[in-house]
Amino acid sequence: MTATPDVIVLFSGGLDSILAAKLLEDQGLKVRCLHCVSPFFGDEAALPRWRRLHNLDIVSLDVSEDFAALLRRRPVHGFGKVMNPCVDCKILLLRHARLYMEAVGARLLASGEVLGQRPMSQRRDTLHVIPRDAGVAGLLLRPLCARLLAPTPAEESGLVDRSRLLSISGRGRGEQLALAGRFALKEIPTPGGGCRLTERENARRYWPVLTRRADAGPSLAEDFALANLGRQFWRQEDGRDYWCSVGRNNTDNKRLAAAAGPEDALLSLTGLPGPLGLARRGATWPRPLLEEAAALTASYAPKAVAAGGLTALRASWKNGGLELAVPPHRAGTLWAEPSWEEVRAEIREEARLRREIPPGSASGA
Repeated sequence: MTATPDVIVLFSGGLDSILAAKLLEDQGLKVRCLHCVSPFFGDEAALPRWRRLHNLDIVSLDVSEDFAALLRRRPVHGFGKVMNPCVDCKILLLRHARLYMEAVGARLLASGEVLGQRPMSQRRDTLHVIPRDAGVAGLLLRPLCARLLAPTPAEESGLVDRSRLLSISGRGRGEQLALAGRFALKEIPTPGGGCRLTERENARRYWPVLTRRADAGPSLAEDFALANLGRQFWRQEDGRDYWCSVGRNNTDNKRLAAAAGPEDALLSLTGLPGPLGLARRGATWPRPLLEEAAALTASYAPKAVAAGGLTALRASWKNGGLELAVPPHRAGTLWAEPSWEEVRAEIREEARLRREIPPGSASGA
């Protein structure tokens, strides 16, 4: 690890962030890459491999709680086509990067943004809004498109040679691929944002967490992480929302077991192989609802279904548990995951209401 870096580069693991780091290293600057992780993006486990592949100094930073809070209060600049708050996301990451930069004594921030590459966060106007709102105006350099933007103090002072920066724009990758060849990159990442919030199938998982578990407090980030695991089912009864996750494979089962909180009920088959279910706060559920979730869990165990009759399961939590015997079925169940069409309609309706009732107004307080 570089003792005292000159520049902190926001590092996604994608080609543009790799090239931004390499361009600045090529000017003799000491570069440290900052890889932010949350339930929606980032891969901390990939850091050792990236360090070997690209010969870069890379550290990770968990921004899960702040990102969950951003979604809870809703993004100021709105969602993209799905649930992606791209502008607010970049503002949040840059705020964290500035704090990290100041903590380690670096002098500059950089990112791999390219003018016009992404329709929401990389237009010319948003490239100005983001550093302003993040409080990094004058500190942020975008090496791949710097010569299409106004010079930064780092360029004017001579810390960075502007003539050796680039003027890439648009969505093509030709110039980046040529630059990758120049730097002899051993592996070129495939294009893609890498953010789960841009995908409709994931929005179906996250939107119920956001709207039905908004009072989850600090555990909201953990709820979003749980939404990434297994099959997701929701049910409403007497004005209360109930949430059950069912593993699809052994890896899911292990992760569900690790994700269980003290009031979460783990649903496991007794004497038969099968999935693990996790009933969020299941220790507080009425028994009939717990039995429904157990039946749903058992329905994904082929041997339980083939055996017919009742399946024995154990519902266990930190300070207790129950023995259950239920038929393994899901036909006609009230448990479901919302469709993308339902989620999209809810997102649009909420956005419409927010436009009609501005935050902080007397009627919207």
